[in-house]
Amino acid sequence: MLNMFEHYSEDDRRMIRLQDGDALAFDDLVAEWQRPLFSFFIRNTRDEQLSEDLVQETLLRLYRKAWDYLPTGRFRGWLFRIAHNLLIDHSRRAVNDVLIRSLRRSVCRDGEEFDPLLRLPDDLISPLARVAEQEVACVVKELLHQLPDEQRQTFLLHHYDSLTLSEVADAMETSLPTAKSRLRLAKEKLRYLLSCRGFMEETNSEIS
Repeated sequence: MLNMFEHYSEDDRRMIRLQDGDALAFDDLVAEWQRPLFSFFIRNTRDEQLSEDLVQETLLRLYRKAWDYLPTGRFRGWLFRIAHNLLIDHSRRAVNDVLIRSLRRSVCRDGEEFDPLLRLPDDLISPLARVAEQEVACVVKELLHQLPDEQRQTFLLHHYDSLTLSEVADAMETSLPTAKSRLRLAKEKLRYLLSCRGFMEETNSEIS
């Protein structure tokens, strides 16, 4: 039994412990995922207090839904599905769209401005190297704002939160082919919009 247990991922083992009534397992999950969840929410809301509240609500839902989780190695996608759905719920209740509003504000991390360009795919970075960091950050935020919500969220989860496409599909409750299609469309639109702004040579090649 011990050998079988060792084959599970660390997060799966924590969830199994939580399902067995080990309260310390929840503390371990909080310690591991509180900061990544906060990064996800602060990027979308630009509101520190709100992000902290959403993190707490996500972790509370994790605890409540613990018995629904199956230890199949897909914990991160399952967790970010909870976070993503919670963000959608909040956006629907808000007077203004949280996602749109967040992309109009300064992108900050740990009190310092963060250039989202650094997290773009490599084939989008090099053509923009000549552009000043401040200008690039503003342009990228604006271009992300122009993406359809599902494409933007797919792009952000994959390139900013480092989720695999399978995990993105889990988080957004869609199929893997759909997630791949949304990411491809997001990259194609970014490339086109960047070329329209004169930041890169327009090419006919697809972004992989």
